[in-house]
Amino acid sequence: MAILEIKNLHAEVDNKEILKGVNLTIKGGETHAIMGPNGTGKSTLASVVMGHPKFTVTKGEILLDGQDVLEMTVDERSRAGLFLGMQHPAEVPGVTNSDFIKTAMNARMEKGKNVSLFKFIRELDKAVEGLKMNEDLPHRYLNEGFSGGEKKRNEILQMKLLKPSIAILDEIDSGLDVDALKIVGENVTAMKSDSLGLLLITHYQRLLDYIKADVVHVMMKGKIVKSGDISLIERIDQEGYDWIKEELGIDDERVVIPEEEKRAVLGTCATKEALKL
Repeated sequence: MAILEIKNLHAEVDNKEILKGVNLTIKGGETHAIMGPNGTGKSTLASVVMGHPKFTVTKGEILLDGQDVLEMTVDERSRAGLFLGMQHPAEVPGVTNSDFIKTAMNARMEKGKNVSLFKFIRELDKAVEGLKMNEDLPHRYLNEGFSGGEKKRNEILQMKLLKPSIAILDEIDSGLDVDALKIVGENVTAMKSDSLGLLLITHYQRLLDYIKADVVHVMMKGKIVKSGDISLIERIDQEGYDWIKEELGIDDERVVIPEEEKRAVLGTCATKEALKL
């Protein structure tokens, strides 16, 4: 059973501190959700865990099964079992979906071994069917010309095939209509097991109607300020965040987030391999 431990994490970009002491532990079999107003550091946390080069960790630890994640490169983090489903997936012309995913799967295998072509095609076709995606998707260039909903489902497709031990889904519900959200939610829920720890970053309760969270956290001013069960989501949905700000004496919950955070990051080792970077 995997365990991700984030201890007193501080991170900055352009000498501006964004994360200001995040503490969070996620174990295999658990589903955590982070909510909060815009500009409070939620997506920054996801990017820092995955190794976004624009951010500098100034204090704290990130451990995966006791190993120091901060000493790992992005591709090493992916091979260790971390996965980031991105808010803004990048388009990669010239690299087909099937090549990208197969390269990522091979990168996670022992040196000198590759996934069998028959097994790969079988698993890919099954996952595409389960997500109700177009059959031509494996032959299309990665995210190029995809709608917002197709890009989000494609992130879940990668997650299904890569089988990470810890998955972070950053606003995977944004841009999805009701039907697509239901499909994504059902597929993520079907992947739940003791070998998978989930962190969902979202603004809306509707995602958590489909993917049940064990623990809900609220992030403000670059750190987690409140945690609870599903009842916390229900109160936020009814009353917003003002009651939390009042309770904790917070006037402005935001941290100033530069444009760098909004840029897409290719969060798996497959990108480097596929593009020969």
